[in-house]
Amino acid sequence: MRPIILILGPTAGGKTTLAISLANALEGGGECICADSMQIYRRMDIGTAKPTKEEQSQAIHHLVDIVDPCEDGFTVETWLKLAEQTIEDIRQRGKWPIIVGGTNLYVQSLLFGMFDGPECDQDKRDALNAETNSTLLDRLHTLDPDAARRIHINDKRRLIRAIEVCEATGHPLSSLQSQWGKPMPREDAIMIGLTWPVKTINRRINSRVRAMFEDGFLEEVTTIQSQLGKQASEALGYKQLLAHLRGECTLEEAKERIKIMTRRYAKQQRSWLRRFKILPRTHFIDMENKGTQYAVTQALMHISA
Repeated sequence: MRPIILILGPTAGGKTTLAISLANALEGGGECICADSMQIYRRMDIGTAKPTKEEQSQAIHHLVDIVDPCEDGFTVETWLKLAEQTIEDIRQRGKWPIIVGGTNLYVQSLLFGMFDGPECDQDKRDALNAETNSTLLDRLHTLDPDAARRIHINDKRRLIRAIEVCEATGHPLSSLQSQWGKPMPREDAIMIGLTWPVKTINRRINSRVRAMFEDGFLEEVTTIQSQLGKQASEALGYKQLLAHLRGECTLEEAKERIKIMTRRYAKQQRSWLRRFKILPRTHFIDMENKGTQYAVTQALMHISA
């Protein structure tokens, strides 16, 4: 049975390029499974850094463009069920399943399973939904600082869920989610992590944001703004441009906010990835002054070991 290969690392860190290269370098070939909560949406291409049509022609990609952006019911559990089915299908065809990490909770659920929390009180959830993301994050900082550091300010659904669990159980969500305390994640997975110095990844992020606008990011958001549901509207970049289109900030202010929030998101990803150092079958590759071929060679060495 082919093991699952997880490609992990900060945003703008080269995960897609490495995954495609590995899919073509591995004996028998591999197929990519996107673990990104915003790349699931159709027509949200540029701002989510979705694999381009050219990239998707170089290797098969799954769990991309599977939901209309007006839909709000897609959950971690939905993704996990689809991912497990896709992994099994890829293996049945003798190929390697390659998970391209993007959303931390998706990867965590794949490795450790789902956390079963208390059922929600709908009236309380409606009240929380009426609050701003900043207010929710401040509230969560008081209840559960660890969860507040881990959950992105744009991820309103998870902010609300963390507050619900804390208030319903009297315990922080981070202490109840004991998955990381297990001695070993699923044994059929090999983790390949890409690491970058902070200054370097921040430069790459700024460059990516500039390229997104050159490729038509503003035009994309302008075209689909009426089609975006609550979840899709919270996507990093889209949220800031929607604010600009409503006249709440200038375009330059929106661009700067996107850069700042993306760098902040990358910092959260780095903190989260440090947890993997205690896990078996995890290998980090230092990408400073290195190219994709170096990463491929190192990854293949670890996979075949």
